[in-house]
Amino acid sequence: MIAAFVPRQHRALMEAVETNILAKANSGQTASNANIINTADHRFVATGPGSGITFPDFARARYALTKANVPLNNLCAIVDPSVAYSLETQANVVNLLTPAVRWQELPLEGLVSGFKFRFNIFGFDVYESNYLPQITTETITTGGVAGSVGTASGAGNIGVANYFFSATPGDTLPWVGAFRQMPTVYSEFNKDLQQEEYLTISEWGFKLYRPENLVTILTNITVVPS
Repeated sequence: MIAAFVPRQHRALMEAVETNILAKANSGQTASNANIINTADHRFVATGPGSGITFPDFARARYALTKANVPLNNLCAIVDPSVAYSLETQANVVNLLTPAVRWQELPLEGLVSGFKFRFNIFGFDVYESNYLPQITTETITTGGVAGSVGTASGAGNIGVANYFFSATPGDTLPWVGAFRQMPTVYSEFNKDLQQEEYLTISEWGFKLYRPENLVTILTNITVVPS
């Protein structure tokens, strides 16, 4: 058990760091607002049935980043597994899979290899995460049309914030942060329980630095194709 402590603590800390970074992105934008930058929406509800993701939503995210003069290199999307499922099961996904041999591999391996999609969608490399912030309820009106996620769009629905941005190195990255104290393992002997005890301490901080390099698309986790 002692030998397994370090890798388990490392995994737990990295989950906490990822959760914190993704939460900062959501809190850095104004909820229930399109967060318009250079006339383009940087926060909106997905346009598919039941606020599910569609391929045009990817194009809309790219448009918003283009209007904000964000470098269009290394475009990334971090999405909830429900979004990945929706994309994999859309009927017109076959149009993206050429030559035919790649389509034949899809039933065996899916669109996702590890944490990354095997295909690029409108320039975005797509990654999955279970640690994106959930949205209890939110309604955003864009183009005169109101979109809702969470309980506002139906009983039992849970909203989630999916992120689209450019990961080009430099000062255009959407997040900045630092570790004040790198993970350090401490141990002490508990004389009452007569056992050695271990703990890991780390300090860090992150914030949204470039709001123009972040597009958030809200979807409902529970709305997936049957």
